[in-house]
Parts: sequence; structure tokens; C-alpha cells
Amino acid sequence: MASSYNPTSPDIAANLAGVRERIALAAREAGRDPAEIALVAVAKTFGPDAVEAAYAAGQRVFGENRVQEAQAKYPDLKARHPDLVLHLIGPLQTNKAEDAVALFDVIETLDRPKLARSLAKARDKLGRCPDLYIQVNTGGEEQKAGCAPEAAGDLLARTRDELGLPVIGLMCIPPIDEPPALHFGLLKKLAGELGLDRLSMGMSGDYEAAITVGATSVRVGSAIFGERPKPA
Repeated sequence: MASSYNPTSPDIAANLAGVRERIALAAREAGRDPAEIALVAVAKTFGPDAVEAAYAAGQRVFGENRVQEAQAKYPDLKARHPDLVLHLIGPLQTNKAEDAVALFDVIETLDRPKLARSLAKARDKLGRCPDLYIQVNTGGEEQKAGCAPEAAGDLLARTRDELGLPVIGLMCIPPIDEPPALHFGLLKKLAGELGLDRLSMGMSGDYEAAITVGATSVRVGSAIFGERPKPA
């Protein structure tokens, strides 16, 4: 269950300001406009109060890993804040596709044709569809979600061209024991080959490297909200 934000926890507004400054510095050093890079504040395991604190500090885009947790947290938040944008950044099961389509504005973890068909079915039923990113398993890790790099083109064709779903970019999570820039470079190259210009890559420990390579959005959690609560 998501924990509530504790006022004695790290200062979310100050942390956000620091992350934004580092994003801007990394962008300028790479010859890029900082406005090109969206910050997704990953609030998984933190409760609505933490999201409210970030929102009050000017943050509008948030990320969650699990559909069920987001369902418990965001309907009221989105009702109060219509400009709040919600990204799903965790693996999505096909039986949760309709719930995800109903709640999220962006789904970053499309990785297989079966899921694409479930999303299309949910779109047809609900009359809406979030923007989609294809998640690419750049490290070939068996335990990690994402399609193989060589399968991304076929998945894009099936999803965008056959099903008419709005695929706008690629997403990756590099292996923790390899230089992330290599994986960011692979994702950027693949996106160029596929004609996609959105790249979701980089987290709290490596988002500056991702910006240098070409990230258009970075997913930052602990650097904003602090250490995640340990399960009871």
C-alpha cells in the first residue's frame, strides 16, 4: 500500500528544483534546449500527499509502476488537477489493459503483440487511448520486460500500422551492471531507424547521461521523493 508523504521527509519542492537544475545543465552542456526534456516524477509507493507536494511545486507529469496502486491514488488527484499527466512505466498484464487505458495518459511499456491487441480492444470499448512507447530490452535480460531490439520494428508495424495505436517513442531500462550510455545510444539509434523521436530513458542515477545521448523524457523518483518506504 502506498505510504503517505511525511512532512519530515526530504523536501520535495527543493529536490524537484535541484533535479530541474541538473536537467537544464545537462541539456545545455549537450547543446540542447532544456524545454525539450520532460521530467516524469515517479511516485510509486508514495501516497497522494507526496504527489500533492510535487504538484504544488509545479510538477505536472507523474509515473507509476502498477495499475492497481495508481487506481487507488490518482482518480481523486486527477479530478482535482485536470492538467496532471500520468505515465505507466511498469510492466502491464493484458488483463489490466482496459484499466490502464482508462486511467493513464501515457503507457511506456508496450512490449508484445498480445498486449497491443488488448490495448486496441480497450480503446475500441472506451473510446480513448493513451500515447504509447515501445519498451525495448536493450540488455537482453530474461527477467526484464521489453521486446528485443530486433523485434521492435515488427511490433511497431503491428501496433501502429495494423491496429492504429498511437506509438510515439521508445523506452528502455539499462542493466544495472553495464554503462547506461551504451544502452541509451542503442535506443536512440533504433528510434532513428524506426522514425520515432521520443525517447524515455534515464532514471535518478543516470538521467544526465540519458539527456546527453538524446532523452526526451527522464523518469526520476528517489531523487525527488527520497528513499522508498520499506514494506511492512
